[in-house]
Amino acid sequence: MFANPKRKFYGKNDMEKIDLRFEEVTAENIDAVYEIEQTSFKIPWTKKSLLEAAERKDTIYLAAVFEGKIAAYIGAWIIAGDAEITNVATLKEYRGEKIATRLMTEFYNRAKEKGAERVTLEVRQSNIAAVALYKKFGMEENGRRKRYYEDNNEDALIFWGKI
Repeated sequence: MFANPKRKFYGKNDMEKIDLRFEEVTAENIDAVYEIEQTSFKIPWTKKSLLEAAERKDTIYLAAVFEGKIAAYIGAWIIAGDAEITNVATLKEYRGEKIATRLMTEFYNRAKEKGAERVTLEVRQSNIAAVALYKKFGMEENGRRKRYYEDNNEDALIFWGKI
């Protein structure tokens, strides 16, 4: 079930009106980000690893705050003109609200400001929603890492795109 089934925003104008803002991931909000990490991934990062990555100068870690609550986050390394996305996740109750789409848009803007020209990531081949999101942003499958995920030996699809 969505956070508020009456509030679904599919049109551009509706999306501009929602109560959504973005903030950097910090020690002050790491607990909420870690909750998303734990509930979204079979092999989650540790809280310490997330915070250490977020505090680096060569990363972008953003949280999407929806109606006052951190609902999603994204993390990426910026290296030699490439943005390598390491984590993207949305709390289950907020999936389908287009928050990840807005978060990705904000991420692309900030990555471009940091000099990134291309974006890459790995995603489980079974994660259909994530694959659709990445394709929506013009990313294309460009390879596969066989048996990449340790928990079930699932392949990872490698996506690349331009920012």
